[in-house]
Amino acid sequence: MSLGRTLSVALVGMTGFVVEVEADLSSNLPGFTLIGLPDTSLSESRERVRAAAKNSGCDLPGRKITVNLSPAALPKYGSGFDLSIALASLAAAGTVSAESVARVVHLGELGLDGRLRPVPGILPAVVAASRAGVATIMVPSANADEASLVQGIRVVPVASLLEAVIWHGGEFEPVPVEPVRLETVRDDGAQPLELADVVGNDDAVEALLAAAAGGHHVSMIGPPGAGKTMLAARLPGILPDLGEQQALEVTILRSLAGGAVGSALVVRPPWESPHHTATAAAMVGGGSGRIRPGAAARASHGVLFLDEAPEFQPAVLDCLRQPLESGTITIDRANATARFPGSFQLVLAANPCPCGQYGSPDSECSCAPMSRRRYFGRISGPLLDRIDIHLQLRRISATQLRVSTEQARLTTLDARARVRTARDQAAERLASTPWSLNSQVPGPWLRGRQMVLPPGTTTALDRALERGALTMRGYDRVLKVAWTLSDLDGAQRPGGDHIGRALYLRKGIAP
Repeated sequence: MSLGRTLSVALVGMTGFVVEVEADLSSNLPGFTLIGLPDTSLSESRERVRAAAKNSGCDLPGRKITVNLSPAALPKYGSGFDLSIALASLAAAGTVSAESVARVVHLGELGLDGRLRPVPGILPAVVAASRAGVATIMVPSANADEASLVQGIRVVPVASLLEAVIWHGGEFEPVPVEPVRLETVRDDGAQPLELADVVGNDDAVEALLAAAAGGHHVSMIGPPGAGKTMLAARLPGILPDLGEQQALEVTILRSLAGGAVGSALVVRPPWESPHHTATAAAMVGGGSGRIRPGAAARASHGVLFLDEAPEFQPAVLDCLRQPLESGTITIDRANATARFPGSFQLVLAANPCPCGQYGSPDSECSCAPMSRRRYFGRISGPLLDRIDIHLQLRRISATQLRVSTEQARLTTLDARARVRTARDQAAERLASTPWSLNSQVPGPWLRGRQMVLPPGTTTALDRALERGALTMRGYDRVLKVAWTLSDLDGAQRPGGDHIGRALYLRKGIAP
């Protein structure tokens, strides 16, 4: 029977589907037909496979070759199917063992010289193959470390098509080749930015600790040089290491985005800072073919920093409203739906006006009131209402600089330890619930019978709600920040002082 079968994996977002690759040889005029909803780069695999097989010394037969990717209704993208198409065709020709090829998942792009090139998305593909019960997977040598992160599955790294053919029983003489190398893996264990470098902004540092401890979103408004970017860049350093499931998600997202993945999971929270010209697809994910994760998805379990936030397109900013509420990014297309995690911490930074000098004691603002109003109007009220902590920053004076230089300042490692302690206390309190951070807890649960605070404690908060200074969502978010502040202080429950501080961080409202 001139029919060969093998397996590969198609990715839709973070989800992988095992695909059966079938190759049939017929006696019709020579040709190569690929069916099963391939995209353009996958359709071009016909030429890559023929040239790679010829230059590897294991030519495809001069007959009609029909390759089907099943299920046919599932869209397939990318060049990662090259190796499976080549081996299924060679199995149909009898060049390799059809039984051996049929048991293995094959991933990899073929060069015209027969060498295997690394492809993005190896980690989620191996995870999908493992969950489908596949025991062995063959990948390019450059992707071997990444594939080996999945336990319980045999990884076979190969450098060329000829090496793969010989492994499957092809009777050829091995020819050593130089494997295609992967780009250098960046060091995620690098020393984080030092929090002690921040001088004269003690209130902002304490607010940053609260944001890290509770997973709260932050906005910072201040003139140029006030330290907004400096503070935001130090937030990932004071966040604790990722848990095992979080580390797996972050590493999978990096793999899907085409980043280099080494022999260990990413354990430090990611940092994403897109430019203000980013589109909605670049922010949350998308694409005309394969749906790729955007900056918000890549920032999951880490920090998404939007510098000069009013310069972003309003529609792009509003794309973040649904992920901020649900913690999930869903991208719908006509033929597929992709889901990515969206549990990031949003940090917005903005100048007080287009010229940046409004409210500065030593500079004069040249912006008209309407111009200032229009500038901040680009950030919608519903988006701002989802942000828990709002900071007003000022430039540091020479006196503050001298005083701060003489005082001991909080270091990044000490701050991370405080954050870890506060998170442990919150996790212990929430042990019987699906949540682990205060920012994840729904408001009705916090206002429920077991967690409700005494009326005297929430007097200032109730008054702010009554006079319209807070929405109901804002009321709940002030409660969440108050619980975080009490965790940082080691208190069992928030007191009036914690409510007052949380109100000030939310709206600048004095208790």
